[in-house]
Amino acid sequence: MRAPEPIHALRVVASPDALDDLAWTDEVAALRLASDDLLAVGAASVQVNGEHLVVDEAGFVGWWLTPDEIREHVHPHIDWPLPTARPALAQGLVAGVPAKLWLSEDRALLLCAAAYAHELEERL
Repeated sequence: MRAPEPIHALRVVASPDALDDLAWTDEVAALRLASDDLLAVGAASVQVNGEHLVVDEAGFVGWWLTPDEIREHVHPHIDWPLPTARPALAQGLVAGVPAKLWLSEDRALLLCAAAYAHELEERL
């Protein structure tokens, strides 16, 4: 598998309702990490209503993959079911490394903390 890319994103912490109200272009992958925590991969800016925190997030690396690459390279290394609805975010161990997997109909993003990238890359 190819080397991971640095992932540039905005981390948005706000009330669940404020995060629900955000609108994104198709180029942004909005990953809801928790009810009040969202990672907007590919976003340059965001306008949030109410109390919030928006910070640049540069602690992740990732691989943009096709559905076929997910089936071939990732699925054999997980022991949990992938969500069937799209878009979806799944979090768990991939090849024994903590990772996040954002799935859409035509692409996917495998994310891990930059500190774990070398290990995940070796295992995949």
